[in-house]
Amino acid sequence: MKTMIVGGVAGGASAAARLRRLDETAEIVILERGEFVSFANCGLPYYIGGAITKRENLTLQTPESFKARFRIDVRVCNEAIKIDPEARIVTVKNLRTGEIYEEAYDNLILSPGAEPIKPNLEGIDRDMVFTLRNIPDTLKIKNYIDTAKPKAAVVIGGGYIGVEMAENLTEAGLDVSIVELSDHLIASLDFDMAADVHRYIKKKGIPLYLQNGVTAIRDHAVVLQHGEISADMVILSVGVRPETALAKACGIRVNPRGSIVVDSRMKTNLPHIYAVGDAVEVNDFITNRPAFIP
Repeated sequence: MKTMIVGGVAGGASAAARLRRLDETAEIVILERGEFVSFANCGLPYYIGGAITKRENLTLQTPESFKARFRIDVRVCNEAIKIDPEARIVTVKNLRTGEIYEEAYDNLILSPGAEPIKPNLEGIDRDMVFTLRNIPDTLKIKNYIDTAKPKAAVVIGGGYIGVEMAENLTEAGLDVSIVELSDHLIASLDFDMAADVHRYIKKKGIPLYLQNGVTAIRDHAVVLQHGEISADMVILSVGVRPETALAKACGIRVNPRGSIVVDSRMKTNLPHIYAVGDAVEVNDFITNRPAFIP
C-alpha cells in the first residue's frame, strides 16, 4: 500500500508519522515544494525575537531523519502540479532540476495549508513589507532586521501571529505598533477576554490602533484611516486563504471559502483522497470510513 502526502509541514508530517505507526509495511512518500518539512509555525516569531537562538531548532525533522526514523521518503523542492484521481497519479515537478515526473498512489493525503492574504494597498509590494508563513519568510525578516537596522515597525492585523510578531519585534529592539480593524485583538476571543491581551500588549509598550485600517504604505510611514504611523518595516498579518487550487482542479469539493470539505475521518468526495491541516473543513457527508486513519 502506497500513500502519497502533498505538503510536509505540520499536518502532512504528522499524518505521515501516524501512518507509519499504524502500518510498518506501508510505502509513504511526502512531496513538499519548500526546502523544509515538519517545522512549527508557532515558533517562527520567536526566532526573530531571539527566544529561539538556533535555526535548526525551528524544525522537528529533516528529510534524512524522517528516512532514518520512519522509513518515509521525503522529497523537498518537489511540487505536485496535477492530480489524476481516476488513474491515481500525481504529476510532480522537481523545482531544483525542472524535471517533471509521475508518481502513482493507492491513497493520497493533501495538506496544502494556507497562504497569507495581501490586500490591494498602495505600497504593498515594497521591500519593507513582509508576511510570515514559513522558514524562508522568517529568515528574510531576520536578515532585514540585521542588515537594514529598522527602528520602527507596524504590524497590520491583530490575530495570533500579529500579536506574537509585535511582541518579538519589540524583543528585537524595535518600536512596534499594531493596527487592527476590529475593536479588539484576537478575533476568536470575546471583548472581555481580549481586554487582558490589550493590557499585556500595552504593558509591553506597544501602541494599539483599534477600529482603524491601513490605506497606504509609504517610505517610513503607514497611512491609516485616522492618522499615520512612522515605520521602517511592516508585517502583514491580516489573515490567510486556503491554498486549494490543486484540489479544486481535480474535482475535490471545496466550500465557499475555498477550504477542502472532508468527513470526520478526513475523506474528501473523491475515492482514496483525504485532506488534513488548516485548508480543511470537516463536514460529515461521507459514510465510507478509511481504515488507516483512526
